[in-house]
Amino acid sequence: MSYKVYGMIGLAQKAGKVVTGEEGCAEAIKKGKSKLVIIAENSSDNTKKKFMDMCFYRNIPYIVFGTKELLGKYTGKKNRAVLSIRDKNFATTIKHLYDQESNGGELFV
Repeated sequence: MSYKVYGMIGLAQKAGKVVTGEEGCAEAIKKGKSKLVIIAENSSDNTKKKFMDMCFYRNIPYIVFGTKELLGKYTGKKNRAVLSIRDKNFATTIKHLYDQESNGGELFV
């Protein structure tokens, strides 16, 4: 589990740059306000496909990460299957941290 990714999601939430829930995220994606979409690993296959297709169609990056329970916890909400990050800098940082973890190592500069 990547506490760094969850921590960055929490910071983005405090900054007001996160949209949570399926309806809000779908609206943010359609309006072009979403810079990164995070889909919970334990969300339904239908939800995953719906948001992956939406993101692919609009060329918005997405990651399948975490659980609904933890995504909800770090955004201060109940269980959330989908999050939309509306800030480019937060999106870039979260994606970078996610990529580091999925490649199994830390980046040393």
